[in-house]
Amino acid sequence: MAGAEEMNRYRSPLVSRYASKEMSYNFSEKKKLITWRKLWIFLAKAEKALGLPITDAQIAEMESHAEDIDFEEERKLRHDVMAHVHTFAHCCPTAAPIIHLGAMSCYVGDNTDLIALRDGFNILLSKLARVIDRLANFAEEYADLPTLGFTHFQPAQLTTVGKRACLWLQELVMDVRNLERARDDLCFRGVKGTTGTQASFLQLFQGDHDKVEELDKMVTEMAGFKKAYLVTGQTYSHEVDIHCLARLASLGASVHKICTDIRLLANLKEIEEPFEKEQIGSSAMPYKRNPMRAERCCGLARHLIALVGDPLQTDSVQWPESTLDDSANRRISLPESFLTADIILSTLQNITEGLVVYPKVIERHIRHELPFMATENIIMAIVKAGGNRQECHEKIRVLSQEAAAVVKQEGGDNDLLARIQRDPYFAPILGQLDALLDPKTFIGRAPQQVKTFLAEEVRPLLEPYKANMDVKVELRALLSDGGSAESVWYNQRVGRSCLYCCWSTSRGGEKL
Repeated sequence: MAGAEEMNRYRSPLVSRYASKEMSYNFSEKKKLITWRKLWIFLAKAEKALGLPITDAQIAEMESHAEDIDFEEERKLRHDVMAHVHTFAHCCPTAAPIIHLGAMSCYVGDNTDLIALRDGFNILLSKLARVIDRLANFAEEYADLPTLGFTHFQPAQLTTVGKRACLWLQELVMDVRNLERARDDLCFRGVKGTTGTQASFLQLFQGDHDKVEELDKMVTEMAGFKKAYLVTGQTYSHEVDIHCLARLASLGASVHKICTDIRLLANLKEIEEPFEKEQIGSSAMPYKRNPMRAERCCGLARHLIALVGDPLQTDSVQWPESTLDDSANRRISLPESFLTADIILSTLQNITEGLVVYPKVIERHIRHELPFMATENIIMAIVKAGGNRQECHEKIRVLSQEAAAVVKQEGGDNDLLARIQRDPYFAPILGQLDALLDPKTFIGRAPQQVKTFLAEEVRPLLEPYKANMDVKVELRALLSDGGSAESVWYNQRVGRSCLYCCWSTSRGGEKL
């Protein structure tokens, strides 16, 4: 019955379908309330150490009931913090008189939010490091494989598959630094009282400013923060939320760009995301291999980018010391940003562990375009053989236009090379044509750039995260087509990472 009743309620897909257990728990009601109780214990310990009449027995009683949570009391009192002060007091009758002593709601509310933000960044950073590790391995493997470059998504100077991956990596490396900076910049709200003046604590300690400052410092350290904000209103400044969500929005932009590139390259059949043996791409078109995971990343990344607007608006309309119109918005925007970032990184890890490259397709595309790109090299070779640069340029211009007409108007192959070989004017350099048209002579220093970038920027960045590289990812995957098919469970191992995925379809979209 409970399960059926749950189906009558809207559930956010971010939790019910997508996000990992650890990120879901990070913003769960249970973790929040356990953190509140820990904060009350920290406060009691610090107050006792500074001379207030609190006993070891009271603290021990609180510690023994830190996770005995009654989730029903809040409905009765209509005030979340006081409801759980009461429920904690019921569990701890001896400690009841000193629970929440001198504090107000934001002592537990805001400090718990800051802890969740810090812990959320730690979860994301480990996942982002794994994505970078997998993509770095891919870049190294294909560092010297020539491929067409694209500007305006039109064929351009050659690059390499590995060099293009380094462009993706560069953005993710910046994101690591951004997330680390956002996490490390977080401070604790600490023990500040109703409007941030610490008046209640100054009264508790009979006007002893030193003890109030020490209380703030002690609780901050117990919570695992190096520093507390020196000034706050009733809440910590919501500029902090802007900084955090802006970094996540930037990550969303990076992932969207990477996955858009993968989708475009999949259309060219040069690179594809992993595709399982029994996976169905379309109910109507059985030949299709849609880039569904990259599409999921793009769709969720757009949501992540949009969420930064919430703290911008919230911070801008706060009244002098605080106003409660922030609460409902932050309950949504803060968790959703981290939950969304979590799933796009899990999905991107899956993609980067199984990217498939088709060198023969890439080679065919290069052969199709390279004769045009090689014309400057041919002109230089003719000049070195004693020819006239302008005369050669005109010859190649005419032949190029004829070859382009075959490609565009007749749908034929690029026959510029054959036209050059048939023209007696180019006889002095015919023996050089193979060398002049070697794709590796068109990729410049791309392989060397890959090697240097990985060695100097990427690998050192990953050192702090080495212990978390071999981690199993649970991924519930998306089918973009709205048709109907059977569910398929599969267990995929790529390298050392095992991914448990459920592919399922239903009319109108994906279904678990």
